[in-house]
This record gives sequence, structure tokens and C-alpha cells, in this order.
Amino acid sequence: MSGQPAGTRGPGLAAYAAHEDRSPGRLYPEPAPTHRGEYQRDRDRVIHSSAFRRLVYKTQVFVNHEGDLYRTRLTHSLEVAQIARTVAGVTGLNEYLVEAICLAHDLGHTPFGHAGQDALNGCMREFGGFEHNFQSLRVVDRLEEKYAEFVGLNLMYETREGILKHCSPARAREIGKLGERFLEKRQPGLEAQLANLADEIAYNSHDVDDGLRAGLLDIQELRQVAIFDELHQAVMDRHPELGGRRLIYEIVRRLIGVLVDDVIDESARRIAEAGPRSIEDVRTAGGPLIAFSDPVASSHRELKRFLMGHLYKHPRVLGMTKKARRIVSSLFDAFNDDVRLMPVGFADTAEARQREQGDGGRARVVADYIAGMTDRYAILEYQRLFTPGQND
Repeated sequence: MSGQPAGTRGPGLAAYAAHEDRSPGRLYPEPAPTHRGEYQRDRDRVIHSSAFRRLVYKTQVFVNHEGDLYRTRLTHSLEVAQIARTVAGVTGLNEYLVEAICLAHDLGHTPFGHAGQDALNGCMREFGGFEHNFQSLRVVDRLEEKYAEFVGLNLMYETREGILKHCSPARAREIGKLGERFLEKRQPGLEAQLANLADEIAYNSHDVDDGLRAGLLDIQELRQVAIFDELHQAVMDRHPELGGRRLIYEIVRRLIGVLVDDVIDESARRIAEAGPRSIEDVRTAGGPLIAFSDPVASSHRELKRFLMGHLYKHPRVLGMTKKARRIVSSLFDAFNDDVRLMPVGFADTAEARQREQGDGGRARVVADYIAGMTDRYAILEYQRLFTPGQND
């Protein structure tokens, strides 16, 4: 036995991957774990967090009560992690780190998906806005309350770097070292780049699946998209009698396979061309090294455009989107006007922030409370506050 914690390196970990013994570490120093690596500990902390458990009742496109078969933020996060770990294992990246990033990347999402985020961003416009990537970082850095010696989950630098995919210059200046790459226009590590692309692969592929399952997408209309048509034809050539759910799943799994294989091949090409010898070389590269090839990137964009026009703007989805925005906006206005409508802990914190930071401090606590809600809890709170005859 070497005495090295399990999972710190792993066989085949490339020089340009994230190595925990070269990491800036954690915000609050801690003793090293005995039987696992630091990134494994990050993954485990995310899985045991309250915010992660709530993802089971937060939705992608469909609202939670519309059916049990549609994907939630939790199932999506697991699917993203599975895709990313596959690619990481082939390309010599740190599988534990990429898994931790993928499982944490949606922790800051509001109820009702992007509709909730847009509504909360509008409510917070005069107080710095609301963006779910930054909120995910806020969750792991400040809002989770579990440990005696520090606030948040105290994750490793590289995990936090991967969670924060986007950041405005103003916010980047607020968060110190983690925000420097946005100001200096540097790349994140390859594990963070991979998590971002795996998110896209899972999101679009599985929205095709859910959209067809819900009857909002038509398989013949989807054949307008070149990559879908090619895969549909390949399946029918091999299984001419196949139909229903099995046909859809066969196409979707092949779609994921095509995208993953292309990411592996194109990323290997870019890495070989750039020749990074450390994660710092990755960060100073002129562009991302984990990417689709140009033809597949074009095909993927075509699929995204189709989904935007036919699924996300479907009348049924838009109807729920309108309701979701009204719920979130109404909750924000009510809680911001009277913080005592929130649970005692949030109300006390909001009043303290009001004294310390003014209206913006109070509003940020209200946003934290709403962002942490599940779909069904937000609906119940709306009914409690605005439906006559409801009990307090």
C-alpha cells in the first residue's frame, strides 16, 4: 500500500488533467481524507447536500406535477455525469472531478427551469440580477449549512471553477481568484470544459426524448433535422419493424453516441495540436480544447434551433412558462415586501442583510429562498399566499 488516498490520481491521468496535489485547494484548509481523494470528497459532499436532493422536484422543460416520466434536474445531472465520466476515462481526465462538477452544476436552478430563472432575474434586476451558474456557486460556497468549521461545502478550487461557467465582469471582481479567468479571458480546466459540453449533449438529446414522449414533438417533423434523419434511417434500415418507445430510444441513444464519439475524437485532435503539459497550459490556450468538430457542432446547433422552435415555444410549454413566471414574480414581491412571510431563519437573515447592505441585501436573501424551492413547493407557497381560504 502506498498510503495515497484512493482516487487521487488513478491510472492514466494525463499531465494536463486536474491533479489535486497541484490544486489551490479549498477556501478553508482541512486535513486530507484518508481513504478517498479530494475530488471524491467533493462529489460526496454534493450528493449529501440538501440542494442536490431538491433537484428531484425541479424540472427541465415540464413542470413536476405534469408526470413522473419526464426528466428532472436530478436525473439530468446524473445523465450529464455519466456522459462526462465516459469521455474523461478515455481522454485521461480526472473522472472524480468531472463527476463532482456535473452533479453540482444545476444546484442553483430555480423552480420551473429557465422560466423561473428569467422571472427571478427580472425581479433582481436592480440588485445585480440572478443567474443560475452563479447561484450554484453561491449554494456550495455559502448557502449549504452542514459543517461546524466552515460555511458551505468548502469544495476544491477546480470544482468551483467548473460550476461557474459564466460570470459578468462585475461579479468576477467580487469573487477573487475564481473570477480572474473571466477578466483575463482564460479557459477553465478540461474537466470543466467537458462538464459544459456533456450538459449540452444530455440536455438536447433527452429533450428530444421527453418531447416525443409528451407528444409535443413529431418524429416525422424531427426528420427535418439532418442528424436525426440520418439516425432514424440507420435504425429503420436495421430494424424496419421497430416503432413506438423502442424506436425513439434507439435513435436517442445513437444520437448521444455520435456526439460523444465526436467529442472524444475532436478533443484528442485539439489536445495533440496544442500540446498542453499542465492544467495551466490548458487555461492559457487560445480556446477550448474539449469541443465538437465543426460538422457535428453545426448539426448540433440545427437540433437546438429545432427544439427552440418546436418544443420550448410550443403553446403548452409557453402556457406553463407564463404561469411559472407569475408564480415566481408574485412570491418575490410578497416576500420582499414582508420578509416575515418566509420561514424564521430566512426572515431573520433578510432583516440582518437589510441593516448591513440595504434593500439589495434583503432582496438577495429572498432570491436565495425562492431559488431553493422545488416546483411543487413554489406552487404550494403561491396558493398559501394568494388563494382565499388557504391555511397559513
